[in-house]
Amino acid sequence: MIDHAHDLASVRDATERLLTAVGKLDNASVTESSRLPGWSRGHVLAHLARNADALVNVLEGRPMYVSGEARDADIERDAPRPLDGQLADVRESADRFQQTGAAPADWSRTVELRNGVTDSASRVPFRRWAEVELHHVDLGVGYELEDLPAEFTERETAFLAARFTGHPDVPPTRLTDGTRAWRTGREADAPAVTVTGPPADLLGWLAGRREGTALTVEGGALPALPPL
Repeated sequence: MIDHAHDLASVRDATERLLTAVGKLDNASVTESSRLPGWSRGHVLAHLARNADALVNVLEGRPMYVSGEARDADIERDAPRPLDGQLADVRESADRFQQTGAAPADWSRTVELRNGVTDSASRVPFRRWAEVELHHVDLGVGYELEDLPAEFTERETAFLAARFTGHPDVPPTRLTDGTRAWRTGREADAPAVTVTGPPADLLGWLAGRREGTALTVEGGALPALPPL
């Protein structure tokens, strides 16, 4: 069972780690490229702030974004701001998300995210946790996939494996870090490919943050994963 209160606390802790790290930057550093193609660190920070507000919309029953174009325009608008403005926005939007999460609610209800995707309200805090952790890595400020909390790495690996389950372009695949194992890809009686590697490298590959060069593959080539 998903513990939304636990995940909200984890989001708060992850946000504080990110804000502490970003607070050591300067205005010039915010304009430098992040690890995401075409995005500066300012773009990543603007996205994090607007994503918090978008998830407030989700929890309160409104559309996540007015449109994809509006989402992109908001990020472009906010990306060039100086460091102080970025930090204040990330913190204030994070506080709004926490306040919404603290309000009495039916956490078993179904909510709608982008592109018609639905999920349990109870999973929204974990989705926000993933945004904060992975984009902290994307900032390129010394926080790596190996630094992610072990609980988060295991749960996000399971989440992404489930996301690709049944996808016609992904062969039946077994994933393992040597201790735990997951299945993904097309349905089959047995996996065609087994992918083995350290937890951070498995997650990095599934999340599109690493090419998978540190992974070992048996039964074929490393599957090409569709974009998230």
